[in-house]
Formats: sequence, C-alpha cells, structure tokens
Amino acid sequence: MIPVLGAFGVWLFGWWLNSRLASGPYSDTRMVRFLAPLIFGLTVIAIWELVVRGLDVPLVILPAPSVIAVRFADSVPILWADFVQTIIKGALSGYLIGCGSAFLMAIAVDRWDFLRLGLLPVGNFVAALPIVGTAPILVMWFGFDWHSKAAVVVVMVFFPMLVNTVAGLREATAMQRDLMETYAATYWQSFLKLRLPAAMPFVFNGLKISTTLALIGAIVAEFFGSPTLGMGFRISTSVGQLSLDMVWAEIVVAALAGTAFYGLVAMIEKGVTFWHPSQRG
Repeated sequence: MIPVLGAFGVWLFGWWLNSRLASGPYSDTRMVRFLAPLIFGLTVIAIWELVVRGLDVPLVILPAPSVIAVRFADSVPILWADFVQTIIKGALSGYLIGCGSAFLMAIAVDRWDFLRLGLLPVGNFVAALPIVGTAPILVMWFGFDWHSKAAVVVVMVFFPMLVNTVAGLREATAMQRDLMETYAATYWQSFLKLRLPAAMPFVFNGLKISTTLALIGAIVAEFFGSPTLGMGFRISTSVGQLSLDMVWAEIVVAALAGTAFYGLVAMIEKGVTFWHPSQRG
C-alpha cells in the first residue's frame, strides 16, 4: 500500500511542478517546453514502477521499468541487430523509395489533370486497405527478408505523401500564378520559384506522417514472415515465450527510433520552411 501512496504523491508533485512551469513567467521559453514533457514522462515512469512493485503485478502482465531497463542493457547486441534489420533496412529504405516516388508522381499529377482525376481516387482506396491484409501478400511476393518489409512501407507511405504533396502544389493562389504568367515564366520556372516553395509545408507534413507509418509497417510486416531477427519477429517470439520484458525493450527501441526520425524531419522542416508562420515563435 505504501508504494501506491507514494505513486499518488509523485503524481501530485509532478502535477504541481508542471502547473508552476506552465503558469510561470518563463512558460514560453525553450527550456520550459523541454522540461514540461520530461517531467511528465519521468512522473509516469515513477508511478508505473511504484504501482507495479506495490501491487506485485506479474511480469507476464506488466514488467516494471527497472526490469525493462535491465533487459535492455543485457540485450543491446540483439536489439541493435533487430534495429538494423527493421528500421535501417526495412523502414528507412521503404520510406525513401515511397516518399521519393510519391513526390515525383505528385509532380506528374499536378502537370496532367487526367492523372489527378484517375489516380487520387484509386490512391484513397488503396490507402484504406488494412495492412494485415496487404502485408502477407507482399511478404509472399518479395520474400521473407527486409525487401518485403520495405515494400509494405512503400505501400503505406506512398499515398499519404502523394495526397499532401498534390494539395501543397495547388496551394499557390490564382493571383500568384497569374503574376508569374505576366512575367512570362514557364511552367517549370513557376513550379520552382512559386509553387514548390509554397508546397513545402504540405510536403513536410506528408514526410512527418510517413515516419510513423514506416515504422508501423516494417514492424507489423515482420509478423507475417521474417528471418530470425527483426523487431517484429522478436516481439512475436517473445510474446510466445512470455518474455514481456524483451517485448517492452523492443517497444522502447521503436519509440526512440520513431521520436528521433520524426525530430530529424521536423528539424529539416524548420530550416527549409523558416518563413512559414508555423515556424515562428
């Protein structure tokens, strides 16, 4: 009972501290924006640890963060091999191929209206297909190695990236396009000087959405066939062995990789679209 009461005390302290930071004179500073989520996360971990320990929750139900940390430290070589197989080979390669091809296709769709009228409805249909239905088919087509996982990622990221890029390329107003025509600008001059810069916030929105989809696609695809390594394979086999601490260690790796991936794209976006109102302040 004492650990549970301690968890409640930790929650109250975290609430009070974040409230003071949010309502203080430095609430809009970069330091407070960094500390607030950090304090919140540490509070959740501390409560998790105290509640699991205090209530003697079985390992197969929910391991304590300390147990997960020990398993993480003891399994770094395995986790690294799984990370390379799933994230570097599967997710990253599929992300680059899918987003790159979607960007080029968006230019073609913007250039020729019949593609926009014919392809986008089909894209919406394909994007609605469940991954659990398409992943086994792609695994059978491309084999059990990382190539099939990359193919699943390509399917998942292609149409969100395509739709966002097409919407961005149509963001420039009619007055702005007419002004470029009065300067006798060609299609490609207007594209490079006006429409592509205006589309950049939409392009990066698609890129950021695709970071999450790429990780999900690569991990889920490994449930339907994989060599003896990979994050999805490890999670599946560890669940069968009731080794939930290893499952959570893989989840931590996926969370860290996804956060770093998203943060990298957001950092590049901030440098490219520094002029956009969303990047101010």
